[in-house]
Amino acid sequence: MSRTAVVALGGNAFTREDQRGSYAEQAHNARAMAQAVHALRRTGWQVVLVHGNGPQVGNLAIQQEEGADLVPALPLSALGAMTQGQLGSLITMSLHQTAHRERLEVATVVTHVEVSLDDPAFSAPAKPIGPFFAAAEATTMTETRGWTMAQDAGRGFRRVVPSPEPKSIVEAATIRRLVADGVIVVAAGGGGVPVVDDGHGFTGVDAVIDKDYAAQQLANQLGAEALVLVTGVAHVALDFGTPRQRLIREIDVDEADRHLADGQFPEGSMGPKVRAGIRFLRRGGSRVVITTPDYAASALRDVPGLDGRMGTRIIAEPTRPAAPEPHSAG
Repeated sequence: MSRTAVVALGGNAFTREDQRGSYAEQAHNARAMAQAVHALRRTGWQVVLVHGNGPQVGNLAIQQEEGADLVPALPLSALGAMTQGQLGSLITMSLHQTAHRERLEVATVVTHVEVSLDDPAFSAPAKPIGPFFAAAEATTMTETRGWTMAQDAGRGFRRVVPSPEPKSIVEAATIRRLVADGVIVVAAGGGGVPVVDDGHGFTGVDAVIDKDYAAQQLANQLGAEALVLVTGVAHVALDFGTPRQRLIREIDVDEADRHLADGQFPEGSMGPKVRAGIRFLRRGGSRVVITTPDYAASALRDVPGLDGRMGTRIIAEPTRPAAPEPHSAG
Protein backbone atom coordinates (compact mmCIF):
# COMPACT_ATOMS: atom_id res chain seq x y z
CA MET A 1 0.00 0.00 0.00
CA SER A 2 2.03 2.94 -1.28
CA ARG A 3 1.95 6.47 0.15
CA THR A 4 0.53 5.25 3.42
CA ALA A 5 2.19 6.31 6.65
CA VAL A 6 1.49 4.63 9.97
CA VAL A 7 2.02 7.24 12.69
CA ALA A 8 2.60 6.17 16.31
CA LEU A 9 1.77 8.67 19.06
CA GLY A 10 2.67 8.05 22.69
CA GLY A 11 0.08 8.02 25.45
CA ASN A 12 2.20 10.74 27.07
CA ALA A 13 1.34 12.93 24.08
CA PHE A 14 -2.22 13.07 25.45
CA THR A 15 -1.23 13.43 29.10
CA ARG A 16 2.07 15.26 29.51
CA GLU A 17 4.40 14.89 32.47
CA ASP A 18 3.24 18.11 34.13
CA GLN A 19 -0.48 17.31 33.71
CA ARG A 20 -3.00 15.29 35.71
CA GLY A 21 -4.72 13.92 32.61
CA SER A 22 -8.02 15.77 32.75
CA TYR A 23 -10.33 15.46 29.75
CA ALA A 24 -9.73 19.11 28.86
CA GLU A 25 -5.95 18.60 28.88
CA GLN A 26 -6.20 15.50 26.71
CA ALA A 27 -8.51 17.25 24.23
CA HIS A 28 -6.15 20.22 23.94
CA ASN A 29 -3.17 17.96 23.31
CA ALA A 30 -5.10 15.94 20.73
CA ARG A 31 -5.78 19.09 18.70
CA ALA A 32 -2.06 19.81 18.55
CA MET A 33 -1.38 16.31 17.23
CA ALA A 34 -4.14 16.64 14.63
CA GLN A 35 -2.18 19.41 12.94
CA ALA A 36 0.61 16.93 12.18
CA VAL A 37 -1.88 14.58 10.52
CA HIS A 38 -3.20 17.39 8.32
CA ALA A 39 0.36 18.31 7.33
CA LEU A 40 1.04 14.72 6.26
CA ARG A 41 -2.17 14.55 4.25
CA ARG A 42 -1.42 17.83 2.50
CA THR A 43 1.80 16.27 1.21
CA GLY A 44 -0.06 13.30 -0.24
CA TRP A 45 0.07 10.69 2.51
CA GLN A 46 -2.76 8.46 3.66
CA VAL A 47 -2.53 8.23 7.46
CA VAL A 48 -3.15 5.47 9.97
CA LEU A 49 -2.77 6.61 13.58
CA VAL A 50 -1.66 4.33 16.41
CA HIS A 51 -1.57 5.77 19.93
CA GLY A 52 -0.28 4.71 23.31
CA ASN A 53 -2.39 4.53 26.45
CA GLY A 54 0.01 4.02 29.35
CA PRO A 55 -1.14 6.94 31.51
CA GLN A 56 -4.80 6.55 30.57
CA VAL A 57 -5.19 2.79 31.07
CA GLY A 58 -3.34 2.97 34.39
CA ASN A 59 -5.61 5.77 35.61
CA LEU A 60 -8.67 3.83 34.49
CA ALA A 61 -7.44 0.75 36.38
CA ILE A 62 -7.28 2.82 39.57
CA GLN A 63 -10.82 4.09 39.00
CA GLN A 64 -11.98 0.49 38.51
CA GLU A 65 -10.40 -0.68 41.74
CA GLU A 66 -11.68 2.29 43.72
CA GLY A 67 -15.23 1.69 42.51
CA ALA A 68 -15.18 -2.10 42.89
CA ASP A 69 -17.44 -1.95 45.98
CA LEU A 70 -20.17 -0.37 43.86
CA VAL A 71 -19.75 -2.05 40.45
CA PRO A 72 -17.65 -5.01 39.25
CA ALA A 73 -14.14 -4.09 38.10
CA LEU A 74 -13.19 -5.03 34.54
CA PRO A 75 -9.98 -6.80 33.45
CA LEU A 76 -7.03 -4.88 32.02
CA SER A 77 -7.75 -6.15 28.49
CA ALA A 78 -11.22 -4.56 28.64
CA LEU A 79 -9.74 -1.31 29.93
CA GLY A 80 -7.46 -1.26 26.89
CA ALA A 81 -10.51 -1.47 24.64
CA MET A 82 -12.15 1.35 26.59
CA THR A 83 -9.15 3.64 26.09
CA GLN A 84 -9.23 2.90 22.36
CA GLY A 85 -12.75 4.29 22.21
CA GLN A 86 -12.06 7.30 24.42
CA LEU A 87 -8.83 8.41 22.78
CA GLY A 88 -10.11 7.52 19.31
CA SER A 89 -13.05 9.85 19.92
CA LEU A 90 -10.70 12.65 21.03
CA ILE A 91 -8.54 12.21 17.93
CA THR A 92 -11.57 12.14 15.63
CA MET A 93 -13.04 15.32 17.07
CA SER A 94 -9.68 17.10 17.04
CA LEU A 95 -9.14 16.21 13.36
CA HIS A 96 -12.52 17.70 12.44
CA GLN A 97 -11.99 20.77 14.65
CA THR A 98 -8.68 21.58 12.93
CA ALA A 99 -9.67 20.67 9.36
CA HIS A 100 -10.66 24.24 8.33
CA ARG A 101 -13.79 22.97 6.56
CA GLU A 102 -11.85 20.29 4.70
CA ARG A 103 -14.00 17.22 4.15
CA LEU A 104 -12.69 14.32 6.21
CA GLU A 105 -13.63 10.75 6.96
CA VAL A 106 -12.20 9.36 10.18
CA ALA A 107 -12.80 5.94 11.70
CA THR A 108 -11.58 4.41 14.94
CA VAL A 109 -11.22 0.63 14.78
CA VAL A 110 -11.20 -1.19 18.11
CA THR A 111 -8.27 -3.43 17.29
CA HIS A 112 -7.25 -6.82 18.66
CA VAL A 113 -3.66 -8.00 18.50
CA GLU A 114 -2.68 -11.63 18.77
CA VAL A 115 0.06 -12.50 21.26
CA SER A 116 1.47 -15.74 22.64
CA LEU A 117 1.00 -16.95 26.21
CA ASP A 118 4.53 -18.35 25.92
CA ASP A 119 5.91 -14.83 25.60
CA PRO A 120 8.48 -14.29 28.41
CA ALA A 121 6.98 -10.86 29.08
CA PHE A 122 4.16 -12.50 31.06
CA SER A 123 6.65 -13.55 33.74
CA ALA A 124 8.56 -10.25 33.70
CA PRO A 125 6.21 -7.23 33.83
CA ALA A 126 7.99 -4.15 32.48
CA LYS A 127 5.44 -1.82 30.80
CA PRO A 128 4.74 1.29 32.95
CA ILE A 129 1.13 2.43 33.21
CA GLY A 130 -0.70 5.05 35.23
CA PRO A 131 0.65 7.87 37.42
CA PHE A 132 3.98 8.24 39.20
CA PHE A 133 4.35 7.46 42.90
CA ALA A 134 6.99 8.19 45.53
CA ALA A 135 8.91 5.22 46.92
CA ALA A 136 6.77 4.95 50.07
CA GLU A 137 3.57 5.11 48.05
CA ALA A 138 4.90 2.44 45.67
CA THR A 139 5.51 0.11 48.63
CA THR A 140 1.96 0.69 49.83
CA MET A 141 0.56 -0.08 46.36
CA THR A 142 2.50 -3.34 46.25
CA GLU A 143 1.28 -4.36 49.70
CA THR A 144 -2.36 -3.30 49.37
CA ARG A 145 -3.10 -3.85 45.67
CA GLY A 146 -0.57 -6.50 44.70
CA TRP A 147 0.92 -4.33 41.97
CA THR A 148 4.40 -4.76 40.58
CA MET A 149 6.13 -1.38 40.83
CA ALA A 150 9.33 -0.14 39.19
CA GLN A 151 11.33 3.04 38.77
CA ASP A 152 10.53 4.87 35.53
CA ALA A 153 13.37 6.99 34.12
CA GLY A 154 14.24 8.43 37.53
CA ARG A 155 10.92 10.29 37.78
CA GLY A 156 9.31 8.02 40.36
CA PHE A 157 7.66 4.63 40.57
CA ARG A 158 4.89 3.32 38.33
CA ARG A 159 2.90 0.16 38.08
CA VAL A 160 4.35 -2.23 35.49
CA VAL A 161 2.42 -4.93 33.61
CA PRO A 162 3.33 -7.59 31.01
CA SER A 163 4.03 -6.29 27.50
CA PRO A 164 4.13 -9.22 25.04
CA GLU A 165 5.26 -8.94 21.41
CA PRO A 166 2.50 -8.48 18.82
CA LYS A 167 2.21 -11.42 16.42
CA SER A 168 -0.63 -10.28 14.16
CA ILE A 169 -3.18 -7.48 13.87
CA VAL A 170 -6.58 -9.21 13.71
CA GLU A 171 -8.39 -6.35 11.90
CA ALA A 172 -5.60 -5.55 9.40
CA ALA A 173 -7.68 -6.42 6.31
CA THR A 174 -10.54 -4.16 7.48
CA ILE A 175 -8.12 -1.31 8.14
CA ARG A 176 -6.57 -1.78 4.68
CA ARG A 177 -9.98 -1.39 3.01
CA LEU A 178 -10.71 1.79 4.96
CA VAL A 179 -7.36 3.32 4.00
CA ALA A 180 -7.95 2.42 0.34
CA ASP A 181 -11.19 4.43 0.55
CA GLY A 182 -9.32 7.51 1.80
CA VAL A 183 -10.37 7.22 5.45
CA ILE A 184 -8.06 8.41 8.22
CA VAL A 185 -7.93 5.37 10.49
CA VAL A 186 -7.18 5.30 14.21
CA ALA A 187 -6.19 1.71 15.00
CA ALA A 188 -4.27 -0.48 17.46
CA GLY A 189 -4.81 2.15 20.15
CA GLY A 190 -2.76 1.44 23.25
CA GLY A 191 -1.00 -1.23 21.21
CA GLY A 192 -4.35 -2.99 20.68
CA VAL A 193 -6.28 -5.39 22.91
CA PRO A 194 -3.95 -8.37 23.48
CA VAL A 195 -5.68 -11.66 22.64
CA VAL A 196 -4.77 -15.32 22.28
CA ASP A 197 -6.38 -17.94 20.08
CA ASP A 198 -7.70 -20.66 22.38
CA GLY A 199 -8.93 -22.83 19.53
CA HIS A 200 -12.47 -21.46 19.75
CA GLY A 201 -11.69 -17.85 18.88
CA PHE A 202 -9.85 -15.03 20.59
CA THR A 203 -9.72 -14.39 24.32
CA GLY A 204 -8.38 -11.22 25.95
CA VAL A 205 -5.34 -11.39 28.22
CA ASP A 206 -4.19 -8.86 30.79
CA ALA A 207 -1.25 -6.99 29.29
CA VAL A 208 -0.42 -3.77 27.44
CA ILE A 209 1.39 -4.07 24.10
CA ASP A 210 4.02 -1.48 23.23
CA LYS A 211 2.43 0.89 20.72
CA ASP A 212 5.63 1.26 18.65
CA TYR A 213 5.80 -2.51 18.08
CA ALA A 214 2.08 -2.64 17.32
CA ALA A 215 2.46 0.23 14.84
CA GLN A 216 5.34 -1.60 13.14
CA GLN A 217 3.34 -4.83 12.92
CA LEU A 218 0.34 -3.00 11.48
CA ALA A 219 2.48 -1.04 9.00
CA ASN A 220 4.05 -4.24 7.68
CA GLN A 221 0.71 -6.04 7.41
CA LEU A 222 -0.74 -3.07 5.51
CA GLY A 223 2.27 -2.83 3.22
CA ALA A 224 2.70 0.81 4.27
CA GLU A 225 5.60 2.80 2.83
CA ALA A 226 6.49 4.78 5.97
CA LEU A 227 6.48 4.38 9.74
CA VAL A 228 6.51 7.64 11.72
CA LEU A 229 7.36 7.32 15.43
CA VAL A 230 6.43 10.54 17.20
CA THR A 231 8.37 11.45 20.33
CA GLY A 232 9.24 14.46 22.46
CA VAL A 233 12.55 15.35 20.79
CA ALA A 234 13.24 16.30 17.19
CA HIS A 235 16.16 13.90 16.69
CA VAL A 236 17.61 10.66 18.01
CA ALA A 237 21.05 11.18 19.56
CA LEU A 238 24.16 9.09 20.08
CA ASP A 239 25.87 9.29 23.49
CA PHE A 240 22.78 11.11 24.75
CA GLY A 241 23.32 13.32 27.78
CA THR A 242 27.12 13.31 27.51
CA PRO A 243 29.59 15.91 26.18
CA ARG A 244 29.93 13.68 23.08
CA GLN A 245 26.21 13.83 22.27
CA ARG A 246 25.48 14.18 18.55
CA LEU A 247 22.24 14.11 16.66
CA ILE A 248 21.39 11.68 13.91
CA ARG A 249 19.68 13.05 10.82
CA GLU A 250 19.84 9.95 8.65
CA ILE A 251 21.09 6.44 9.29
CA ASP A 252 20.76 3.12 7.49
CA VAL A 253 19.16 0.10 9.09
CA ASP A 254 22.40 -1.84 9.62
CA GLU A 255 24.07 1.05 11.42
CA ALA A 256 20.96 1.58 13.55
CA ASP A 257 21.09 -2.09 14.51
CA ARG A 258 24.76 -1.80 15.53
CA HIS A 259 24.09 1.22 17.72
CA LEU A 260 21.13 -0.55 19.30
CA ALA A 261 23.30 -3.57 20.11
CA ASP A 262 25.93 -1.22 21.60
CA GLY A 263 23.36 0.12 24.09
CA GLN A 264 23.02 3.58 22.54
CA PHE A 265 19.21 3.46 22.71
CA PRO A 266 17.87 2.53 26.18
CA GLU A 267 14.76 0.39 26.54
CA GLY A 268 12.95 3.07 28.53
CA SER A 269 13.60 5.68 25.87
CA MET A 270 14.52 5.30 22.20
CA GLY A 271 15.11 1.54 22.26
CA PRO A 272 11.60 0.41 21.28
CA LYS A 273 11.32 3.07 18.57
CA VAL A 274 14.63 2.19 16.92
CA ARG A 275 13.92 -1.53 17.19
CA ALA A 276 10.44 -1.08 15.69
CA GLY A 277 11.97 0.93 12.84
CA ILE A 278 14.55 -1.76 12.13
CA ARG A 279 11.88 -4.46 12.05
CA PHE A 280 9.67 -2.43 9.73
CA LEU A 281 12.45 -1.87 7.22
CA ARG A 282 13.69 -5.46 7.29
CA ARG A 283 10.17 -6.72 6.67
CA GLY A 284 9.63 -4.62 3.55
CA GLY A 285 9.10 -1.00 4.67
CA SER A 286 10.79 1.89 2.89
CA ARG A 287 11.47 4.59 5.46
CA VAL A 288 11.21 5.38 9.15
CA VAL A 289 11.03 8.80 10.79
CA ILE A 290 11.55 9.45 14.51
CA THR A 291 10.77 13.05 15.47
CA THR A 292 8.24 15.45 17.01
CA PRO A 293 4.86 16.09 15.34
CA ASP A 294 6.17 19.40 13.94
CA TYR A 295 8.79 17.75 11.72
CA ALA A 296 7.04 14.55 10.61
CA ALA A 297 5.75 15.88 7.29
CA SER A 298 8.97 17.66 6.33
CA ALA A 299 11.04 14.56 7.12
CA LEU A 300 8.93 12.41 4.81
CA ARG A 301 9.20 15.05 2.08
CA ASP A 302 13.01 15.31 2.44
CA VAL A 303 12.50 19.05 3.02
CA PRO A 304 13.81 20.65 6.23
CA GLY A 305 11.47 22.70 8.39
CA LEU A 306 11.76 26.46 8.72
CA ASP A 307 14.59 26.08 11.24
CA GLY A 308 16.42 23.50 9.13
CA ARG A 309 15.42 20.49 11.19
CA MET A 310 13.63 17.43 9.85
CA GLY A 311 13.96 14.69 12.43
CA THR A 312 15.85 11.41 12.31
CA ARG A 313 15.32 9.07 9.37
CA ILE A 314 16.22 5.39 9.21
CA ILE A 315 16.40 4.03 5.69
CA ALA A 316 16.85 0.56 4.24
CA GLU A 317 19.78 1.35 1.93
CA PRO A 318 23.29 2.25 3.22
CA THR A 319 23.80 5.96 3.72
CA ARG A 320 26.78 8.02 2.58
CA PRO A 321 29.41 8.11 5.35
CA ALA A 322 28.73 11.15 7.49
CA ALA A 323 29.35 11.80 11.14
CA PRO A 324 26.32 12.78 13.24
CA GLU A 325 26.52 16.51 13.92
CA PRO A 326 26.92 17.99 17.41
CA HIS A 327 23.77 19.54 18.74
CA SER A 328 21.58 19.43 21.82
CA ALA A 329 18.51 17.18 21.69
CA GLY A 330 15.10 18.68 21.03
